[in-house]
Amino acid sequence: MSHPPKPSARPDRVSLWRYVRLFRQDILSAQPARLYRAWMAEFKTPFFRSYLMNQPELVKTVLKERPGDFPKSDRISEGLRPLLGNSVFLTNGASWQRQRRIIDPAFEGGRLRETFPAMWEAAEATAQRLGSQVGQVIEIEAETSHAAADVIFRTLFSLPIENEVARAVFDEFRNYQRSQPILNLGAFLPLPRWMPRLFRKDTRASAARIRTLITGLTQDRMAEIKAGTAPDDLATKIMTQVDPITEETFDTEEMVDQVAIFFLAGHETSASALAWALYLVATHPEWQERLAKEAQALDNCDFAVMSKLRLSRDVFREALRLYPPVPMMVRETTCPETFRDREVKTGAQLVLSPWHLHRHERLWDNPDGFDPTRWQSENGKKCQREAYIPFSAGPRVCTGAGFAMVEGPLILSRILRDFRVTAQTDRVPVPVAHLTVRSDKGIWLALSKR
Repeated sequence: MSHPPKPSARPDRVSLWRYVRLFRQDILSAQPARLYRAWMAEFKTPFFRSYLMNQPELVKTVLKERPGDFPKSDRISEGLRPLLGNSVFLTNGASWQRQRRIIDPAFEGGRLRETFPAMWEAAEATAQRLGSQVGQVIEIEAETSHAAADVIFRTLFSLPIENEVARAVFDEFRNYQRSQPILNLGAFLPLPRWMPRLFRKDTRASAARIRTLITGLTQDRMAEIKAGTAPDDLATKIMTQVDPITEETFDTEEMVDQVAIFFLAGHETSASALAWALYLVATHPEWQERLAKEAQALDNCDFAVMSKLRLSRDVFREALRLYPPVPMMVRETTCPETFRDREVKTGAQLVLSPWHLHRHERLWDNPDGFDPTRWQSENGKKCQREAYIPFSAGPRVCTGAGFAMVEGPLILSRILRDFRVTAQTDRVPVPVAHLTVRSDKGIWLALSKR
């Protein structure tokens, strides 16, 4: 079996402007092949220095041991600011800590059990939608986006995606994605604060429309909370959660920022991982049959069923390894550092790349191969601890990681219980990085009834 698709690397030496051009087309294929072997690589530009870090010890230092010394880089957030405002995804320091104190309790362990029925309903609705497309070749990313957005609206606002406002947010979000450049050029140039940021007009307009729709949902919910008629879902929990230190709750504007990031992070990333997982089983039919057999356990809405979906979980985990939805994270140094005997100045960009770390040739056995059994091997267990960060790691680990690891395997199993997916040999998807790792021209699979 050949390896799952991977973008071809660029030649080792290219000029800065060629690199910027390549980078704007796609961040993944703009990188040289040696980064899959390097522990650390320096990239020099006239404007700033950046360092890609693959050595597990360095990743641990930045994300787990001293995260306060390496805040998120403002440059990368430039392009997302019109949509996400000051959401927990973009903030640093005290305001980030306060936001996490209010958000985190809504996602604690027992809460997953409470949100499970909403996920189950979204999985059933997905199966129903697919049922009307049997016998066709379908673009599966569109279907997984729909499913993941449905999960978000049901768990956050107790609304199915068919709800008019939910549907409008989802549709508008697709416009936003298409108009959003991978990285605003502001991410490249350390522009002074007072300089206007150049976003495409349609990106700004799209972000504004999404925020208007979310503001309406948030205001309605605030009113329901005051009237005592609000459903007990994630939105209510987060809006009524009092910060134990400041004794404040989120106001409407702040809540809109957070809902925007839940929607972006929660639906974009899950949709990406789920689409690649379906593609991987479509190209590995023996695994697809094993998952379909395991999925027979899904007969009624019971959280305990998750313990029976072990193979589905391993396949989903392997999809997150090969196609991490967020391929790179950027942090910034706040004081001079020495990494691997190299002097690194204040203000340098530190790039942590799940994309390279998860396929690192010096860490993983068969790094580019699809092997869901690896998670039971010694190498797989060691790498899972030290070189696997699809949800980041340390204090900034994704709040919804546990949520995603229920939603992904559940929807994957639910689809494969009733349907068979077959890859199209003439349409091999090539991964590219947009807001998340997507396919260049969609992922096309033939759908048949089991």
